[in-house]
Amino acid sequence: MADIVIINPRFDISFWGMEHCMSMFGKRANLPVACLGLLAALVPDHHQVTLLDENVEDIDFDRLARADLVCLTGMSIQGWRMIEIIEEVKSRGVMTVVGGAMATVEPEVLEGIADVIFLGEADETWPQFLREWEQGCHKRRYEQAQKTDLSTLPLPRIDLLKVERYMFGSLQISRGCPFTCEFCDIIVTFGRKPRLKTSEQVLGELDAFRRAGLKMLFVVDDNLIGNKKAIKPILRDIVSWQQERGYPLVFVTEASLDLAEDRELMELLGLANFQSVFIGIETPNEDSLRETKKFQNVRPNAGTLLERVHRVQSHGIDVWCGMIVGFDHDDPSIFDVVPKFLAEARIATALIGMLHAIPTTPLYKRLKEEGRLSDDEGIDSIGTNVIPLGMSREQLRDGFIRVMQESYKPEAYFGRVDSQFIDQNFKFTLHQLPYWTSHRWNWMKRCLLNYIKFTVISSRLMRLVPDEGLRTRYRRQLWRVLRARWREPHILFVYSLKVAFHYHYTAITQTLSHVGEGSGAMPDAVRSLSRAKRRVEAKVAA
Repeated sequence: MADIVIINPRFDISFWGMEHCMSMFGKRANLPVACLGLLAALVPDHHQVTLLDENVEDIDFDRLARADLVCLTGMSIQGWRMIEIIEEVKSRGVMTVVGGAMATVEPEVLEGIADVIFLGEADETWPQFLREWEQGCHKRRYEQAQKTDLSTLPLPRIDLLKVERYMFGSLQISRGCPFTCEFCDIIVTFGRKPRLKTSEQVLGELDAFRRAGLKMLFVVDDNLIGNKKAIKPILRDIVSWQQERGYPLVFVTEASLDLAEDRELMELLGLANFQSVFIGIETPNEDSLRETKKFQNVRPNAGTLLERVHRVQSHGIDVWCGMIVGFDHDDPSIFDVVPKFLAEARIATALIGMLHAIPTTPLYKRLKEEGRLSDDEGIDSIGTNVIPLGMSREQLRDGFIRVMQESYKPEAYFGRVDSQFIDQNFKFTLHQLPYWTSHRWNWMKRCLLNYIKFTVISSRLMRLVPDEGLRTRYRRQLWRVLRARWREPHILFVYSLKVAFHYHYTAITQTLSHVGEGSGAMPDAVRSLSRAKRRVEAKVAA
Protein backbone atom coordinates (compact mmCIF):
# COMPACT_ATOMS: atom_id res chain seq x y z
CA MET A 1 0.00 0.00 0.00
CA ALA A 2 1.34 3.41 -0.99
CA ASP A 3 0.83 6.70 0.87
CA ILE A 4 -0.41 9.22 -1.72
CA VAL A 5 -1.05 12.91 -0.97
CA ILE A 6 -2.92 15.14 -3.44
CA ILE A 7 -2.47 18.90 -2.93
CA ASN A 8 -4.25 22.01 -4.16
CA PRO A 9 -1.84 24.94 -3.54
CA ARG A 10 -3.13 28.15 -2.01
CA PHE A 11 -4.44 30.94 -4.19
CA ASP A 12 -3.27 34.52 -3.82
CA ILE A 13 -5.93 36.78 -2.38
CA SER A 14 -8.26 37.42 -5.28
CA PHE A 15 -11.58 38.94 -6.24
CA TRP A 16 -13.42 35.62 -6.29
CA GLY A 17 -11.69 34.08 -3.30
CA MET A 18 -13.67 36.23 -0.84
CA GLU A 19 -10.79 35.88 1.62
CA HIS A 20 -11.48 39.17 3.41
CA CYS A 21 -15.03 38.19 4.37
CA MET A 22 -14.74 34.43 4.98
CA SER A 23 -14.46 34.99 8.75
CA MET A 24 -17.93 36.55 8.70
CA PHE A 25 -19.31 33.25 7.45
CA GLY A 26 -17.22 31.15 9.82
CA LYS A 27 -15.32 29.59 6.88
CA ARG A 28 -11.75 29.50 5.59
CA ALA A 29 -12.33 29.33 1.82
CA ASN A 30 -15.16 29.68 -0.64
CA LEU A 31 -15.00 26.21 -2.19
CA PRO A 32 -12.69 23.26 -2.94
CA VAL A 33 -11.56 22.65 -6.51
CA ALA A 34 -13.78 19.91 -7.92
CA CYS A 35 -10.95 17.68 -9.06
CA LEU A 36 -9.63 16.85 -5.58
CA GLY A 37 -12.40 14.45 -4.67
CA LEU A 38 -12.44 12.95 -8.17
CA LEU A 39 -8.68 12.32 -8.27
CA ALA A 40 -8.94 10.59 -4.90
CA ALA A 41 -11.79 8.41 -6.17
CA LEU A 42 -9.64 7.27 -9.10
CA VAL A 43 -6.91 5.95 -6.77
CA PRO A 44 -7.15 2.16 -6.31
CA ASP A 45 -8.51 1.05 -2.95
CA HIS A 46 -5.29 -0.65 -1.88
CA HIS A 47 -3.56 2.75 -1.63
CA GLN A 48 -4.02 5.32 1.14
CA VAL A 49 -4.93 8.75 -0.22
CA THR A 50 -4.95 12.09 1.61
CA LEU A 51 -6.37 15.36 0.25
CA LEU A 52 -4.72 18.61 1.28
CA ASP A 53 -6.09 21.99 0.27
CA GLU A 54 -3.68 24.69 1.35
CA ASN A 55 -6.52 27.22 1.22
CA VAL A 56 -8.03 25.68 4.38
CA GLU A 57 -5.02 24.11 6.12
CA ASP A 58 -1.26 24.56 6.31
CA ILE A 59 1.10 22.11 4.68
CA ASP A 60 3.12 19.91 7.03
CA PHE A 61 6.20 19.17 4.95
CA ASP A 62 7.49 16.68 7.51
CA ARG A 63 4.27 14.74 6.88
CA LEU A 64 4.83 14.95 3.13
CA ALA A 65 8.35 13.60 3.58
CA ARG A 66 6.81 10.31 4.75
CA ALA A 67 4.60 10.01 1.64
CA ASP A 68 5.43 7.76 -1.29
CA LEU A 69 3.95 10.14 -3.83
CA VAL A 70 2.94 13.81 -3.69
CA CYS A 71 0.62 15.06 -6.44
CA LEU A 72 -0.33 18.66 -7.19
CA THR A 73 -3.05 20.19 -9.33
CA GLY A 74 -3.60 23.86 -10.02
CA MET A 75 -3.92 26.81 -12.36
CA SER A 76 -1.42 29.33 -13.62
CA ILE A 77 -2.37 31.79 -10.88
CA GLN A 78 -1.19 29.16 -8.39
CA GLY A 79 1.99 28.58 -10.35
CA TRP A 80 4.63 30.12 -8.09
CA ARG A 81 3.29 28.37 -5.01
CA MET A 82 3.02 25.10 -6.88
CA ILE A 83 6.69 25.27 -7.84
CA GLU A 84 7.70 26.15 -4.27
CA ILE A 85 5.86 23.10 -2.95
CA ILE A 86 7.33 20.78 -5.57
CA GLU A 87 10.87 21.95 -4.86
CA GLU A 88 10.43 21.59 -1.09
CA VAL A 89 8.97 18.09 -1.45
CA LYS A 90 11.66 16.97 -3.88
CA SER A 91 14.38 18.25 -1.51
CA ARG A 92 13.02 15.66 0.95
CA GLY A 93 13.39 12.88 -1.57
CA VAL A 94 9.72 12.37 -2.42
CA MET A 95 8.44 11.79 -5.95
CA THR A 96 6.18 14.55 -7.36
CA VAL A 97 3.59 14.60 -10.12
CA VAL A 98 1.62 17.61 -11.37
CA GLY A 99 -1.44 18.14 -13.53
CA GLY A 100 -4.30 20.56 -13.99
CA ALA A 101 -4.77 23.74 -15.98
CA MET A 102 -1.24 25.13 -15.59
CA ALA A 103 0.41 21.86 -16.61
CA THR A 104 -1.88 21.77 -19.64
CA VAL A 105 -1.34 25.31 -20.96
CA GLU A 106 2.22 25.92 -19.69
CA PRO A 107 3.92 22.50 -19.41
CA GLU A 108 7.32 23.96 -20.26
CA VAL A 109 7.32 25.86 -16.96
CA LEU A 110 7.04 22.62 -14.97
CA GLU A 111 9.26 20.34 -17.03
CA GLY A 112 12.42 19.51 -15.13
CA ILE A 113 10.78 20.52 -11.86
CA ALA A 114 8.13 17.83 -11.36
CA ASP A 115 8.95 14.16 -11.93
CA VAL A 116 5.78 13.49 -13.92
CA ILE A 117 3.49 15.90 -15.81
CA PHE A 118 -0.11 15.35 -16.92
CA LEU A 119 -1.56 17.37 -19.80
CA GLY A 120 -5.28 17.83 -20.31
CA GLU A 121 -7.91 15.64 -18.73
CA ALA A 122 -6.38 12.92 -16.56
CA ASP A 123 -9.34 10.69 -15.69
CA GLU A 124 -7.75 7.84 -17.65
CA THR A 125 -4.05 8.72 -17.54
CA TRP A 126 -3.97 9.18 -13.75
CA PRO A 127 -5.05 5.57 -13.02
CA GLN A 128 -2.80 4.41 -15.87
CA PHE A 129 0.17 6.15 -14.27
CA LEU A 130 -0.59 4.60 -10.87
CA ARG A 131 -0.61 1.10 -12.39
CA GLU A 132 2.64 1.71 -14.24
CA TRP A 133 4.23 3.35 -11.21
CA GLU A 134 3.46 0.27 -9.11
CA GLN A 135 5.18 -1.83 -11.78
CA GLY A 136 8.18 0.52 -12.00
CA CYS A 137 7.64 1.45 -15.66
CA HIS A 138 5.90 4.85 -15.59
CA LYS A 139 6.53 7.63 -18.09
CA ARG A 140 7.48 11.24 -17.33
CA ARG A 141 4.65 12.75 -19.36
CA TYR A 142 1.04 11.69 -19.84
CA GLU A 143 -1.52 13.12 -22.24
CA GLN A 144 -4.95 11.54 -22.60
CA ALA A 145 -5.73 10.78 -26.24
CA GLN A 146 -9.52 11.04 -25.97
CA LYS A 147 -11.85 13.27 -24.00
CA THR A 148 -13.30 11.57 -20.94
CA ASP A 149 -16.70 9.94 -21.08
CA LEU A 150 -18.11 11.58 -17.94
CA SER A 151 -20.72 8.86 -17.52
CA THR A 152 -17.89 6.49 -16.47
CA LEU A 153 -16.56 8.64 -13.62
CA PRO A 154 -16.85 7.43 -10.02
CA LEU A 155 -18.44 9.31 -7.15
CA PRO A 156 -15.88 11.87 -5.89
CA ARG A 157 -14.42 11.24 -2.41
CA ILE A 158 -16.25 14.10 -0.74
CA ASP A 159 -15.66 12.30 2.56
CA LEU A 160 -11.95 13.15 2.34
CA LEU A 161 -12.57 16.91 2.13
CA LYS A 162 -12.75 19.13 5.19
CA VAL A 163 -16.15 20.32 4.03
CA GLU A 164 -16.93 22.25 7.21
CA ARG A 165 -14.21 24.77 6.26
CA TYR A 166 -15.81 25.73 2.92
CA MET A 167 -18.73 28.00 2.13
CA PHE A 168 -19.69 26.01 -0.99
CA GLY A 169 -19.21 22.51 -2.27
CA SER A 170 -18.03 21.94 -5.86
CA LEU A 171 -20.11 19.88 -8.27
CA GLN A 172 -19.29 19.26 -11.93
CA ILE A 173 -22.05 18.08 -14.25
CA SER A 174 -20.49 18.74 -17.66
CA ARG A 175 -17.30 19.69 -19.46
CA GLY A 176 -16.87 21.55 -22.72
CA CYS A 177 -18.45 24.57 -24.40
CA PRO A 178 -19.79 24.90 -27.96
CA PHE A 179 -18.64 28.50 -28.45
CA THR A 180 -15.36 29.88 -29.87
CA CYS A 181 -14.43 32.86 -27.69
CA GLU A 182 -10.92 33.80 -28.77
CA PHE A 183 -9.48 34.43 -25.30
CA CYS A 184 -10.83 31.28 -23.65
CA ASP A 185 -8.86 28.10 -22.94
CA ILE A 186 -11.94 26.04 -22.08
CA ILE A 187 -12.42 24.75 -25.61
CA VAL A 188 -8.70 23.92 -25.77
CA THR A 189 -8.77 21.92 -22.53
CA PHE A 190 -12.26 20.41 -22.62
CA GLY A 191 -13.31 20.74 -26.27
CA ARG A 192 -16.36 22.23 -27.99
CA LYS A 193 -18.63 19.21 -27.59
CA PRO A 194 -20.19 19.32 -24.10
CA ARG A 195 -20.11 15.99 -22.26
CA LEU A 196 -22.39 15.32 -19.30
CA LYS A 197 -22.69 12.97 -16.36
CA THR A 198 -25.85 10.94 -15.96
CA SER A 199 -28.67 11.97 -13.65
CA GLU A 200 -27.80 9.02 -11.41
CA GLN A 201 -24.25 10.31 -10.97
CA VAL A 202 -25.40 13.86 -10.26
CA LEU A 203 -28.03 12.83 -7.73
CA GLY A 204 -25.51 10.53 -6.06
CA GLU A 205 -23.22 13.51 -5.54
CA LEU A 206 -26.09 15.60 -4.21
CA ASP A 207 -26.78 12.89 -1.65
CA ALA A 208 -23.11 12.83 -0.68
CA PHE A 209 -22.94 16.59 -0.24
CA ARG A 210 -26.13 16.56 1.80
CA ARG A 211 -24.74 13.82 4.08
CA ALA A 212 -21.58 15.88 4.49
CA GLY A 213 -23.64 18.83 5.74
CA LEU A 214 -23.10 21.27 2.86
CA LYS A 215 -26.09 23.40 1.92
CA MET A 216 -24.71 25.46 -0.99
CA LEU A 217 -23.06 24.04 -4.11
CA PHE A 218 -21.19 25.78 -6.90
CA VAL A 219 -21.80 23.87 -10.12
CA VAL A 220 -18.39 24.58 -11.61
CA ASP A 221 -19.20 23.77 -15.25
CA ASP A 222 -17.71 26.42 -17.49
CA ASN A 223 -21.04 26.52 -19.30
CA LEU A 224 -23.78 24.43 -17.69
CA ILE A 225 -26.10 24.99 -20.67
CA GLY A 226 -23.57 24.15 -23.40
CA ASN A 227 -25.87 21.29 -24.39
CA LYS A 228 -29.36 22.58 -23.59
CA LYS A 229 -31.17 19.47 -24.74
CA ALA A 230 -29.07 17.19 -22.53
CA ILE A 231 -29.09 19.33 -19.39
CA LYS A 232 -32.88 19.73 -19.20
CA PRO A 233 -33.71 16.16 -18.11
CA ILE A 234 -30.96 16.33 -15.49
CA LEU A 235 -32.43 19.56 -14.17
CA ARG A 236 -35.87 17.97 -14.02
CA ASP A 237 -34.41 15.14 -11.94
CA ILE A 238 -32.72 17.67 -9.64
CA VAL A 239 -36.07 19.45 -9.20
CA SER A 240 -37.69 16.15 -8.14
CA TRP A 241 -34.78 15.37 -5.80
CA GLN A 242 -35.05 18.81 -4.19
CA GLN A 243 -38.82 18.65 -3.71
CA GLU A 244 -38.72 15.17 -2.21
CA ARG A 245 -36.30 16.47 0.44
CA GLY A 246 -37.67 19.95 1.10
CA TYR A 247 -35.11 21.83 -1.03
CA PRO A 248 -31.99 21.22 1.11
CA LEU A 249 -29.50 22.65 -1.43
CA VAL A 250 -28.84 26.02 -3.06
CA PHE A 251 -26.95 26.14 -6.39
CA VAL A 252 -24.77 28.72 -8.13
CA THR A 253 -23.37 28.11 -11.61
CA GLU A 254 -21.95 29.55 -14.84
CA ALA A 255 -23.79 29.78 -18.14
CA SER A 256 -23.67 31.63 -21.44
CA LEU A 257 -25.96 34.57 -22.13
CA ASP A 258 -28.12 32.55 -24.51
CA LEU A 259 -29.76 31.27 -21.34
CA ALA A 260 -32.01 34.32 -21.74
CA GLU A 261 -33.31 32.87 -25.02
CA ASP A 262 -34.71 29.70 -23.45
CA ARG A 263 -37.62 30.29 -21.12
CA GLU A 264 -38.01 26.62 -20.20
CA LEU A 265 -34.35 26.41 -19.21
CA MET A 266 -34.59 29.49 -16.99
CA GLU A 267 -37.69 28.04 -15.32
CA LEU A 268 -35.97 24.70 -14.73
CA LEU A 269 -32.94 26.38 -13.18
CA GLY A 270 -35.20 28.35 -10.89
CA LEU A 271 -37.23 25.29 -9.91
CA ALA A 272 -34.02 23.39 -9.16
CA ASN A 273 -33.00 26.28 -6.84
CA PHE A 274 -30.20 27.75 -8.93
CA GLN A 275 -30.22 31.17 -7.31
CA SER A 276 -27.29 32.84 -9.08
CA VAL A 277 -25.62 32.44 -12.44
CA PHE A 278 -22.26 33.82 -13.58
CA ILE A 279 -22.43 34.99 -17.21
CA GLY A 280 -19.52 36.02 -19.38
CA ILE A 281 -20.82 39.30 -20.72
CA GLU A 282 -17.25 40.59 -21.24
CA THR A 283 -18.06 44.04 -22.63
CA PRO A 284 -20.92 46.32 -23.73
CA ASN A 285 -18.85 47.09 -26.86
CA GLU A 286 -20.41 44.95 -29.60
CA ASP A 287 -17.44 45.49 -31.92
CA SER A 288 -15.21 43.96 -29.24
CA LEU A 289 -17.62 41.05 -28.80
CA ARG A 290 -17.45 40.30 -32.51
CA GLU A 291 -13.68 40.74 -32.48
CA THR A 292 -13.30 38.08 -29.80
CA LYS A 293 -15.88 35.81 -31.49
CA LYS A 294 -18.34 36.11 -28.61
CA PHE A 295 -21.16 35.85 -31.15
CA GLN A 296 -23.67 34.42 -28.67
CA ASN A 297 -23.73 37.86 -27.03
CA VAL A 298 -24.57 39.79 -30.21
CA ARG A 299 -27.66 38.10 -31.56
CA PRO A 300 -29.93 40.95 -32.76
CA ASN A 301 -33.13 38.92 -32.54
CA ALA A 302 -32.41 37.96 -28.92
CA GLY A 303 -32.49 41.52 -27.61
CA THR A 304 -29.84 43.83 -26.22
CA LEU A 305 -27.38 42.79 -23.52
CA LEU A 306 -29.41 44.68 -20.95
CA GLU A 307 -32.69 43.15 -22.06
CA ARG A 308 -31.30 39.65 -21.79
CA VAL A 309 -29.77 40.22 -18.36
CA HIS A 310 -33.07 41.62 -17.10
CA ARG A 311 -34.90 38.65 -18.60
CA VAL A 312 -32.81 36.22 -16.56
CA GLN A 313 -33.34 38.33 -13.43
CA SER A 314 -37.08 38.42 -14.05
CA HIS A 315 -37.07 34.62 -13.82
CA GLY A 316 -35.82 34.78 -10.24
CA ILE A 317 -32.11 34.21 -10.96
CA ASP A 318 -29.50 36.68 -9.73
CA VAL A 319 -26.86 37.52 -12.37
CA TRP A 320 -23.14 37.88 -11.70
CA CYS A 321 -20.86 38.57 -14.65
CA GLY A 322 -17.38 38.69 -16.07
CA MET A 323 -16.14 41.86 -17.80
CA ILE A 324 -12.92 42.47 -19.75
CA VAL A 325 -11.25 45.72 -20.78
CA GLY A 326 -8.47 46.01 -23.35
CA PHE A 327 -9.95 44.48 -26.50
CA ASP A 328 -8.64 45.78 -29.82
CA HIS A 329 -11.83 47.80 -30.36
CA ASP A 330 -11.63 49.39 -26.91
CA ASP A 331 -10.45 52.96 -26.46
CA PRO A 332 -10.29 54.89 -23.15
CA SER A 333 -14.03 55.58 -23.30
CA ILE A 334 -14.67 51.93 -22.29
CA PHE A 335 -13.67 52.83 -18.73
CA ASP A 336 -16.75 55.04 -18.47
CA VAL A 337 -19.05 52.63 -20.30
CA VAL A 338 -18.48 49.59 -18.07
CA PRO A 339 -19.64 51.10 -14.72
CA LYS A 340 -22.65 52.64 -16.47
CA PHE A 341 -23.58 49.27 -17.98
CA LEU A 342 -23.31 47.47 -14.63
CA ALA A 343 -25.59 50.06 -13.04
CA GLU A 344 -28.21 49.74 -15.76
CA ALA A 345 -27.96 45.93 -15.69
CA ARG A 346 -28.37 45.87 -11.89
CA ILE A 347 -25.43 43.46 -11.62
CA ALA A 348 -23.81 43.86 -8.21
CA THR A 349 -20.92 41.40 -8.65
CA ALA A 350 -18.75 41.75 -11.73
CA LEU A 351 -15.36 40.08 -12.12
CA ILE A 352 -13.50 42.75 -14.09
CA GLY A 353 -10.11 42.09 -15.62
CA MET A 354 -7.70 43.24 -18.27
CA LEU A 355 -7.55 41.11 -21.40
CA HIS A 356 -4.91 38.42 -20.94
CA ALA A 357 -3.68 35.98 -23.59
CA ILE A 358 -3.48 32.44 -22.20
CA PRO A 359 -1.04 30.08 -23.93
CA THR A 360 -2.82 27.60 -26.27
CA THR A 361 -5.72 30.01 -26.97
CA PRO A 362 -6.47 31.50 -30.41
CA LEU A 363 -5.91 34.97 -28.89
CA TYR A 364 -2.39 34.02 -27.81
CA LYS A 365 -1.58 32.65 -31.26
CA ARG A 366 -2.91 35.77 -33.01
CA LEU A 367 -1.16 38.27 -30.78
CA LYS A 368 2.10 36.33 -30.98
CA GLU A 369 1.94 36.45 -34.78
CA GLU A 370 1.25 40.20 -34.58
CA GLY A 371 4.13 40.78 -32.15
CA ARG A 372 1.74 42.06 -29.49
CA LEU A 373 2.65 39.87 -26.54
CA SER A 374 4.69 41.38 -23.74
CA ASP A 375 7.11 39.16 -21.84
CA ASP A 376 6.96 41.61 -18.93
CA GLU A 377 5.16 39.29 -16.51
CA GLY A 378 7.54 39.57 -13.58
CA ILE A 379 7.72 41.96 -10.67
CA ASP A 380 7.17 45.00 -12.88
CA SER A 381 4.16 43.56 -14.69
CA ILE A 382 1.13 45.80 -15.12
CA GLY A 383 -1.12 42.76 -14.98
CA THR A 384 -1.48 41.63 -18.59
CA ASN A 385 0.72 40.24 -21.37
CA VAL A 386 -1.36 41.98 -24.06
CA ILE A 387 -0.16 45.08 -25.92
CA PRO A 388 -3.47 46.84 -26.71
CA LEU A 389 -4.28 48.71 -29.91
CA GLY A 390 -6.57 51.51 -28.76
CA MET A 391 -4.44 52.79 -25.87
CA SER A 392 -1.09 52.36 -24.20
CA ARG A 393 -0.51 49.59 -21.67
CA GLU A 394 -0.29 52.22 -18.96
CA GLN A 395 -3.64 53.68 -20.01
CA LEU A 396 -5.12 50.19 -19.86
CA ARG A 397 -3.75 49.61 -16.38
CA ASP A 398 -4.90 52.97 -15.05
CA GLY A 399 -8.29 52.63 -16.73
CA PHE A 400 -8.77 49.18 -15.23
CA ILE A 401 -7.97 50.56 -11.78
CA ARG A 402 -10.48 53.37 -12.29
CA VAL A 403 -13.20 50.95 -13.40
CA MET A 404 -12.64 48.75 -10.34
CA GLN A 405 -12.65 51.68 -7.94
CA GLU A 406 -15.69 53.28 -9.55
CA SER A 407 -17.65 50.03 -9.67
CA TYR A 408 -17.03 49.09 -6.04
CA LYS A 409 -17.29 52.38 -4.23
CA PRO A 410 -20.23 52.07 -1.80
CA GLU A 411 -22.54 54.42 -3.71
CA ALA A 412 -22.16 52.50 -6.95
CA TYR A 413 -22.22 49.00 -5.50
CA PHE A 414 -25.17 49.48 -3.17
CA GLY A 415 -26.94 51.45 -5.86
CA ARG A 416 -26.90 48.29 -7.98
CA VAL A 417 -27.87 46.02 -5.08
CA ASP A 418 -30.75 48.26 -3.98
CA SER A 419 -31.98 48.75 -7.52
CA GLN A 420 -32.56 45.01 -7.80
CA PHE A 421 -33.46 43.90 -4.29
CA ILE A 422 -35.46 46.92 -3.12
CA ASP A 423 -36.59 49.01 -6.09
CA GLN A 424 -37.29 46.00 -8.34
CA ASN A 425 -38.49 43.81 -5.46
CA PHE A 426 -36.47 40.88 -6.82
CA LYS A 427 -37.64 37.42 -5.75
CA PHE A 428 -35.88 34.10 -6.16
CA THR A 429 -37.93 31.48 -7.98
CA LEU A 430 -37.80 29.11 -5.02
CA HIS A 431 -39.69 31.46 -2.76
CA GLN A 432 -42.59 31.95 -5.14
CA LEU A 433 -43.44 28.26 -5.59
CA PRO A 434 -46.89 26.81 -4.78
CA TYR A 435 -44.87 23.87 -3.40
CA TRP A 436 -44.56 25.61 -0.04
CA THR A 437 -48.31 25.77 0.60
CA SER A 438 -48.29 22.00 1.12
CA HIS A 439 -44.96 22.02 2.99
CA ARG A 440 -45.58 24.67 5.63
CA TRP A 441 -43.34 23.14 8.28
CA ASN A 442 -40.34 23.08 5.92
CA TRP A 443 -41.16 26.66 4.93
CA MET A 444 -41.23 27.86 8.54
CA LYS A 445 -37.93 26.12 9.32
CA ARG A 446 -36.35 27.72 6.27
CA CYS A 447 -37.63 31.17 7.25
CA LEU A 448 -36.38 30.84 10.83
CA LEU A 449 -32.95 29.69 9.68
CA ASN A 450 -32.62 32.61 7.26
CA TYR A 451 -33.59 35.13 9.96
CA ILE A 452 -30.87 33.62 12.15
CA LYS A 453 -28.26 33.74 9.36
CA PHE A 454 -29.13 37.36 8.59
CA THR A 455 -28.72 38.26 12.26
CA VAL A 456 -25.41 36.41 12.62
CA ILE A 457 -23.82 37.94 9.51
CA SER A 458 -25.08 41.42 10.42
CA SER A 459 -23.62 41.16 13.93
CA ARG A 460 -20.29 39.93 12.58
CA LEU A 461 -20.16 42.83 10.13
CA MET A 462 -20.64 45.27 12.99
CA ARG A 463 -18.03 43.49 15.08
CA LEU A 464 -15.34 42.58 12.54
CA VAL A 465 -15.26 45.52 10.09
CA PRO A 466 -12.65 47.89 11.54
CA ASP A 467 -13.49 50.92 9.38
CA GLU A 468 -16.10 53.02 11.19
CA GLY A 469 -17.30 54.65 7.97
CA LEU A 470 -17.93 51.27 6.35
CA ARG A 471 -19.65 49.94 9.45
CA THR A 472 -21.99 52.93 9.43
CA ARG A 473 -22.77 52.39 5.75
CA TYR A 474 -23.35 48.67 6.25
CA ARG A 475 -25.64 49.33 9.21
CA ARG A 476 -27.69 51.74 7.09
CA GLN A 477 -27.96 49.22 4.25
CA LEU A 478 -29.01 46.39 6.55
CA TRP A 479 -31.68 48.54 8.20
CA ARG A 480 -32.94 49.61 4.81
CA VAL A 481 -33.47 46.07 3.55
CA LEU A 482 -34.91 45.02 6.91
CA ARG A 483 -37.55 47.76 6.72
CA ALA A 484 -38.34 47.07 3.08
CA ARG A 485 -38.41 43.25 3.05
CA TRP A 486 -38.66 42.02 6.61
CA ARG A 487 -41.29 39.46 5.65
CA GLU A 488 -38.83 37.74 3.28
CA PRO A 489 -36.00 36.28 5.38
CA HIS A 490 -34.21 34.69 2.43
CA ILE A 491 -33.88 38.10 0.77
CA LEU A 492 -32.49 39.44 4.06
CA PHE A 493 -29.92 36.64 4.20
CA VAL A 494 -28.78 37.10 0.59
CA TYR A 495 -28.62 40.86 1.05
CA SER A 496 -26.41 40.42 4.12
CA LEU A 497 -24.10 38.22 2.03
CA LYS A 498 -23.84 41.00 -0.54
CA VAL A 499 -22.96 43.50 2.17
CA ALA A 500 -20.20 41.18 3.40
CA PHE A 501 -18.98 40.68 -0.17
CA HIS A 502 -18.59 44.44 -0.47
CA TYR A 503 -16.12 44.44 2.40
CA HIS A 504 -13.98 41.99 0.41
CA TYR A 505 -14.30 44.01 -2.80
CA THR A 506 -13.31 47.16 -0.91
CA ALA A 507 -10.18 45.48 0.42
CA ILE A 508 -9.28 44.37 -3.10
CA THR A 509 -9.76 47.82 -4.63
CA GLN A 510 -7.78 49.45 -1.82
CA THR A 511 -4.72 47.49 -2.94
CA LEU A 512 -4.98 49.45 -6.18
CA SER A 513 -4.81 52.85 -4.52
CA HIS A 514 -1.02 53.12 -4.66
CA VAL A 515 -0.85 52.08 -8.33
CA GLY A 516 -1.16 55.50 -9.92
CA GLU A 517 -0.30 57.08 -13.20
CA GLY A 518 3.10 55.94 -14.40
CA SER A 519 3.77 53.72 -11.38
CA GLY A 520 5.15 50.24 -11.60
CA ALA A 521 3.82 46.80 -10.90
CA MET A 522 0.28 45.67 -10.29
CA PRO A 523 -0.11 44.14 -6.82
CA ASP A 524 -0.05 40.33 -6.79
CA ALA A 525 -3.57 40.11 -5.36
CA VAL A 526 -4.91 42.24 -8.20
CA ARG A 527 -2.78 40.88 -11.01
CA SER A 528 -4.75 37.67 -10.80
CA LEU A 529 -7.94 39.63 -11.55
CA SER A 530 -6.56 40.59 -14.91
CA ARG A 531 -5.90 37.10 -16.19
CA ALA A 532 -9.02 36.78 -18.30
CA LYS A 533 -9.32 33.00 -18.18
CA ARG A 534 -13.07 33.36 -17.77
CA ARG A 535 -12.91 30.69 -15.15
CA VAL A 536 -13.88 31.78 -11.75
CA GLU A 537 -10.62 31.62 -9.84
CA ALA A 538 -11.48 28.60 -7.78
CA LYS A 539 -12.68 26.38 -10.56
CA VAL A 540 -12.21 22.85 -11.64
CA ALA A 541 -8.61 22.08 -12.57
CA ALA A 542 -8.89 18.42 -13.46
